[in-house]
Amino acid sequence: MDLLIENARVWDDRRPVDIAVSDGRIAAIGPGLGGESARRIDAAGRAVLPGFVEPHLHIDKALLYRRQPTRDGTLEEAIRLTAKLKAEQDREDVLERSRAVLDMAVRAGTVAVRVHPDVDPLQGLVGVETALLLRDEYRDLIDIQVVAFPQEGIVKAPGTLELMAEAMRMGASVVGGCPYNESGWDDTERHIAHVFDLADRFDAPVDMHADFADDCRDPRFSAARYIAEQAIKRGQRSRVSLGHVTSLASFSPEEAAPTIDLLREADIHIVTLPATDLYLGGRRDARNQRRGLTPVHLLRDSGVNVTFSSNNVRNAFTPFGKADPLLIGNLLAHAAQFGTPHSQAEVLRMATHDAARSIGIGDSYGLAVGRSADLVVFDCQRVDEVLLDLPVRRWVVKRGRVTVETRHECVINRSGAR
Repeated sequence: MDLLIENARVWDDRRPVDIAVSDGRIAAIGPGLGGESARRIDAAGRAVLPGFVEPHLHIDKALLYRRQPTRDGTLEEAIRLTAKLKAEQDREDVLERSRAVLDMAVRAGTVAVRVHPDVDPLQGLVGVETALLLRDEYRDLIDIQVVAFPQEGIVKAPGTLELMAEAMRMGASVVGGCPYNESGWDDTERHIAHVFDLADRFDAPVDMHADFADDCRDPRFSAARYIAEQAIKRGQRSRVSLGHVTSLASFSPEEAAPTIDLLREADIHIVTLPATDLYLGGRRDARNQRRGLTPVHLLRDSGVNVTFSSNNVRNAFTPFGKADPLLIGNLLAHAAQFGTPHSQAEVLRMATHDAARSIGIGDSYGLAVGRSADLVVFDCQRVDEVLLDLPVRRWVVKRGRVTVETRHECVINRSGAR
């Protein structure tokens, strides 16, 4: 046995158990396992969950918030300012900022991440090159999937499609898309076709930014239904993720039903990005400002897999954040009204099992015998307190090896002094 975690609170309605780990996998879960082990951790009744999964993170654009301050805080401004900064990207600078964000994610208990580096004539392939280098550098700390993401469009930015194909040959494993950033609906359709064609060519999953607006009056921001139709037609069921999808919330439940039915039929994963969507959404509303979130409850109640992620960290798209899924989950719980005990548990599931499923690792993930030993021990005594307390991650375990250990002691005397 390589690792034994004793007295772990895995379920709130049962007594603490031990978790035995061998060869990077969970070998047994139960009370009083005992036996020889290279390392022991006494969780002392603390909550344990499988490690977090971030299905949508932009590490190459992170931590740019001081270099080009925003004035309006709109999506259009964020794209424009970031494009200017991308044209001046320095490889070592990208690596430094990307490492800083990945370190944040590891400390937060994230064990797998799907990163979305930009691929376009402005930045070229520096984002993909650095992400692939970091995928190897961080392989013992966090699993990294790399998306070839055309932020500037494909039709609108000639040469992008060829760069995306080169990114896939280099080792990117997911074909990205941004169909709303085209000049009209015809080009949006062409963009989506290019993405699926490339996915077919490389036998890769698809992950697109879609429908990132407050309403669907412009058809470029109402593409989710068409994407679902194409996923079914092209045999890509369960292999497509869509980030944002905020304009779907402008429909009534009855109006949204046909789109949601197709999303469920195509088994498309929706990744809501609350830090960005709340910040950028509803900017032109003079009254009753919209929340800027996809209809999470409606989608999940209809059988669509919905998860969430940090998206951007401290840049023009999102000037906040520290790559902590718990922080984002707590924000989502407030904004989307996930307050009941059942719905709070749903938020934790969205950050773990549902997120793992969305990036295609569900079969090897989870707190069960035979699954990869990717675990987090939290500094709280109940699982249902994790979302409430945002507790310190006392130990993070990746494939059976302790990667993070945090000592946190705080004594408060009766006068209140620390």
